[in-house]
Amino acid sequence: MRALNQADCLALWESGQELHPIDQGLLAVQAAFPETRDESVADWPLGRRNRALAQLYCATFGTTLSGWTHCRQCGEKLEFAADGRAMAQTALEECDTVVSVLGRSFRLPTSRDLARIAVQAGERDAAPQLLNLCLVGREAAEGLEDTGPAKAWSEEELELIGSRLAQADPLAEILLDFQCPACQESFEEALDLASFFWSELEGRARRLLLDVHALASAYGWSEAEILALSQPRRNFYLRQVQA
Repeated sequence: MRALNQADCLALWESGQELHPIDQGLLAVQAAFPETRDESVADWPLGRRNRALAQLYCATFGTTLSGWTHCRQCGEKLEFAADGRAMAQTALEECDTVVSVLGRSFRLPTSRDLARIAVQAGERDAAPQLLNLCLVGREAAEGLEDTGPAKAWSEEELELIGSRLAQADPLAEILLDFQCPACQESFEEALDLASFFWSELEGRARRLLLDVHALASAYGWSEAEILALSQPRRNFYLRQVQA
């Protein structure tokens, strides 16, 4: 893996800004891990993809993932700081892991599965449809994986199968715990690592472009010349321009 330099950040942001967040995450992985370009990263288990994104985030932006959300009960703004290094170092099972639950077998969910249910399933049907896509064996061969109505899983089945899949792929869904200081409401919220990474990348890219605009306007330098400056030197010139 290689960390993204400033030119890389701009190139990645430019090439992926019109893509779906799922595809933006896959594009980032392939940019930072050149050895994966002949692989179908979309078919990696989600935990493997998320670990790669966490490694890239730590190398490019630092080891703390800082952000905020709103309390579901009262709307209070809540900040969080997640440990990116712990995510990046999480040990994962082999990619071909199959989980057996209730007499059925399920492969681990992938980005391709998320893309399919994002198009085909409403919020209510997302979890059942995801299980249908991941079902392997005779029932899958009989058509439960295609785009028809989702198999009617019970709430108990959804909870048990989801729990077993989460145990097998602990980074597939990253849950953050919150307790609101205003109303004391406690809740969990999922961290979409692909969207979070891209949001940070976009912020970095826009700041770089503003720097380029300011210095190019003042000194006539090219974008490449400005990006080649060290951060302390660039900051010095920016202070002079803004003085």
